[in-house]
Formats: sequence, C-alpha cells, structure tokens
Amino acid sequence: MRKWPALWIAALLLLTAVALWPYAPAGARAAASEQSSSEQTAQKQMIFDDAELLSRADYEALNALANMYAAERETDMIIYTTPNPEGADVKRITQDYYDAQGFGYDKSHGNTVLLTVDMKGREIYLAGFYKGETYLDDRRLDKIRDRMTPAMSEGDYADAFRTYLDTAHRYMGFEPGVNPDNIVFRLWFQLAVAVALGGAVVGLMAYRSGGRVTVTPQTYQNTATSGVLAHHDRYIRKTTTKTRIPRNNSGGSGGGGGVTRGGHSHSGSRGSF
Repeated sequence: MRKWPALWIAALLLLTAVALWPYAPAGARAAASEQSSSEQTAQKQMIFDDAELLSRADYEALNALANMYAAERETDMIIYTTPNPEGADVKRITQDYYDAQGFGYDKSHGNTVLLTVDMKGREIYLAGFYKGETYLDDRRLDKIRDRMTPAMSEGDYADAFRTYLDTAHRYMGFEPGVNPDNIVFRLWFQLAVAVALGGAVVGLMAYRSGGRVTVTPQTYQNTATSGVLAHHDRYIRKTTTKTRIPRNNSGGSGGGGGVTRGGHSHSGSRGSF
C-alpha cells in the first residue's frame, strides 16, 4: 500500500507535463525528432558592419553565433550597420536592403530576421520576414529591442548584438501567440509547481490513510436544552449602483511592420538609442 503515494505523484506530474506540452518551446519538442542542421559546410555572412562598430574578434564570434542560430531556426539572422550619410529613414533602409540582398535561409527572399543600425540617426529597426514575421511579430520584436537598447546606448555594440541574436533565437523556439517571457516557462517555476503538486498528493494520501472521524459537534449536543433559538432572516430590498469605467483607447507603437517595395511583408519594431 505504501507504493500508492509514489504512483499518484508520478501520474500527476505526467498529467502536468502533458498539459503544458502545447506551450513548450517548439525547438524543444522538435529536438527529439529532428537532427541539427548546424553542420553546414561553410558559414554565410550574417554580419554587415558598414559602420565599423565591431572588432574583428567580435565580428567573427557574432557571425558564427548567427550561423548556428540560423541553422537551428531555419531563418537567417542578419545584422546591418550603416553610417547612413544620406540620412535615409531607417525603416526604408531595412526594406531596401532586404530587397537588394535577397536574404533567406534556404532561398532568396526567404526566412529572415534583420537588425539595422542607423548611426547617423541613432536608431535601430528590427524586421521579420516570412517565418521571421510569423514567429517574431511586432510585440516580440519590441521586447528584443527593449532588451538590447541599454547596451546600444552605452556603446557596447557587441553585447547588444549578442542580446539580439540570443533573444531572437529563444523567442523563435515558442509557438506564435505565446508570451515567451511567461513565468510558466521558467525552470524554477516549473520545479516549484512540481514540488507543490507532489506535496499536495502526499498530504492528501496521508490524510485519507488516517481513518475517518465519526465524532461531530452534534454528537454531544442536546438540542432540547440548547440555548440557541430558531430564527430566520427576511429579505427586504436590494440596492445597486452603477459606475462607468473609462475605456483606454491609447496604445504604444514601436514602428510596426509593413511591405517592402519588392512586395515582401514583414513585422517591425523601431526605436532610438
């Protein structure tokens, strides 16, 4: 009989895992059935540092990281920095650069996430194309931009670009429409829930195994001599008040997406640093 609590715990944890499975990172679910495609014969150029913000060592490290992440997500992860001497709009620069370069993981003008850094206007623009648009919508791109902006403002460009690559890679591991920063995806939270559920099951089993209590307050109560008199309440009337709740019509924007002059739709996020 002592084996039952352990069996209950195992069954409950299994049900919990099944319940959370639809919200698990897509990359984690695919890892068991797909081989890594990171073993490509040659690295592609993913970093285009026209503004010369990176050292050679940082460039090579980031380009290798971008290639590894691109293979895992089947999406090119591009960084383009420009001095922008003409003062062109950063969103237009991004769109035209994608059209001209034809980025894409497995085909021209394909799956891409593109970061453009305009050093003249001190602005950044992130865009997701095709699979990049699906998995990195405007809201997720806003989150990525918010994470990397402090390092950009401090001039730590290598760290900012690493944050961009790391976060884009992680976010693309979650199904569209899921908040990748939700607390339920944190390992410590999942462990805490598992421990709490296990403790609850053990406590319930221990409670049920202790026998039933048949003595109640009525067991020793003499209703004939009790000083409690029977009574009832009579409902008279009901009064209600109404309070108007104002509707919030305001909304923030990080630039948003659009369509390039070449006809390619994309998500987008824009901000200064």
